[in-house]
Amino acid sequence: MPSSIRPGDVLADRYRLVDLLTESGGGRFWRAHDRILERHVALHVIAEDDERAAALMEAARRSATVHDRRLLRVLDADEADGLCFVVNEWGSGDSLDIMLAGGGPLGPRRAAWIVSEVAAAIAAGHRAGVAHGRLVPENVLIDHTGGVRLIGFAVDAAMHGLPPGRVTTDVADLGSLLYAALTGRWTGSPGSAVPPAPVEQGRVLRPRQVRAGIPRPLDALCDEIVNPYAGPTAARLRGTHDLATAQGIADYLCEFVGDPTGLAEAEAAAGHRDTTEVPVLPPVPDLLPHDAAPPEPEPEPEPEPVPERVPEPEPTQAGLPIFDDDGGVSWMTAPGTPAPPPPPFEEPPERPLFAPAPTDGAPVRTPRPGRAPDPQPEPTPRPTPAGPAGRSFWPWDTGTGAIAVADPDLEAEEVPGRSWLRLAAIIGAGVLLLLAVVVAYNVGRGRTPLGALPEDESPTPSPSSQTPIARSSNPIEVVAKSDFDPQGSPREENPEEVPLALDGDATTAWRTQTYEQNFGPQGLKTGVGLLLDLGSSQSVSAVDVTVAGGSTGVSLYLTDAVPTGVRDLTPVQSATVDAAGQIELPEPTTGRYVVVWLTSLPAVAGGFQGAVAEVTVRG
Repeated sequence: MPSSIRPGDVLADRYRLVDLLTESGGGRFWRAHDRILERHVALHVIAEDDERAAALMEAARRSATVHDRRLLRVLDADEADGLCFVVNEWGSGDSLDIMLAGGGPLGPRRAAWIVSEVAAAIAAGHRAGVAHGRLVPENVLIDHTGGVRLIGFAVDAAMHGLPPGRVTTDVADLGSLLYAALTGRWTGSPGSAVPPAPVEQGRVLRPRQVRAGIPRPLDALCDEIVNPYAGPTAARLRGTHDLATAQGIADYLCEFVGDPTGLAEAEAAAGHRDTTEVPVLPPVPDLLPHDAAPPEPEPEPEPEPVPERVPEPEPTQAGLPIFDDDGGVSWMTAPGTPAPPPPPFEEPPERPLFAPAPTDGAPVRTPRPGRAPDPQPEPTPRPTPAGPAGRSFWPWDTGTGAIAVADPDLEAEEVPGRSWLRLAAIIGAGVLLLLAVVVAYNVGRGRTPLGALPEDESPTPSPSSQTPIARSSNPIEVVAKSDFDPQGSPREENPEEVPLALDGDATTAWRTQTYEQNFGPQGLKTGVGLLLDLGSSQSVSAVDVTVAGGSTGVSLYLTDAVPTGVRDLTPVQSATVDAAGQIELPEPTTGRYVVVWLTSLPAVAGGFQGAVAEVTVRG
């Protein structure tokens, strides 16, 4: 390849090179500008004498025959100036490897929808007899509109020297793409920046073993494609779905996703950026010759000095005032008439120091109850000055002479604070009366005055809470155990982890799937649980339950027949277990099958998940 090509060069008098995106094995991938149609395009460029040149041109011709909205189409292919190049439609957005590196694994429904779009595009190519050949996360793009686009259909494989793609290779890569979207790990052929998936004994771990909470249908699909014929689940899948073709995988994922309305809009709202944009730098200033000194800046003019202010002369006593015939000297003018003083403040009305005078004929002091009034000596008559209309100021002899007081005929003034005392007394009497009624009511019901039950009638502990584990009763051997998920599809809930709930090790646990909503009327299910077979009908008095993760609602069912659900059953006891507790039955109950049914799950990252570490049935 000519070594002189660089940004700014023009190929075929039309395509101006803008930015070198990748370079591998002598092949270069450019972002270029079409000067005729005024748009960005993608260019794969190799030397004309490169051994891959013929395969690249043939791949471009085959790719141009596939028509699908999800493919970045081949627009042109030519040889000029010693170069062989293929022009593709340009796409702006985030590739799948960038999304995984920046935000981690995707949600199950989002990952399934993206891979279903890729599978549908690959199926369109397979129907035309063309395969992609190199389906890696770097070639899956989510554009600004939220749509899924494929990069380098058939062309990228030719650029990397790979033979024409095969259908089986694309199908295997679809499973690897789904695995990567769910776990952030890559199981396909080398060449991707996504970290490789963990392998154990030559077998890639299932997605649920790498990341918790992955739905079982997606886990089974990945395991079947990545590890073909890995177990009985794979046989069931192949019996009901065509997993050997891209169209079959697309149909399977569309069935899981359901109605895809709004998913593309959600991707567009996520604000996918153009991962190939380069920063725009300011223009470089003109350079001076290396031996030229930069010109000295012109000196700034010195500011003009501010002239000092000369104070104006002020008249003093030493100066002669100017007299005229019409007035006197201004600084000797007589002061004006002073302002009148403000009006005096009104005196506040006087309040009586003592209680008001009694009415006519009433004694000055009232004796206490049960005490005779003290004898009063005969008052000595004294002359008192008469008031208006011939009356004296006081109706009795005060012994202090005449003092003018208010007219006794006027109404007596109320003593301040006396009304509040009356109100407080009324409220206090009402409270005492209410307390007396409550005490009488409680005593009449056979309770204490405060309403509590007597000590000999105290209620038993509420069945809604667990008691600490007591080891007094004998444990009953569990003959068989299994997960119990009558409302699931398929009707299983991590069956391989069930033995961990009865292994005597509280650090291991059987865990449920991660649900977006908690159990209940508004959730996907009303619960899941464990089914324990005691071998024969046994008398059960309590069940020890140890949970992990937080507060978990538990209901116990006991039957003699194998249960198929809990809708028609009545729980023998219910409780909320925070860590480890013993759920005691109100009375010993006989049955063979014990169902430990989880009715509410603790919150975890991404939803709700329950975990049962240990279960012991006691007789």
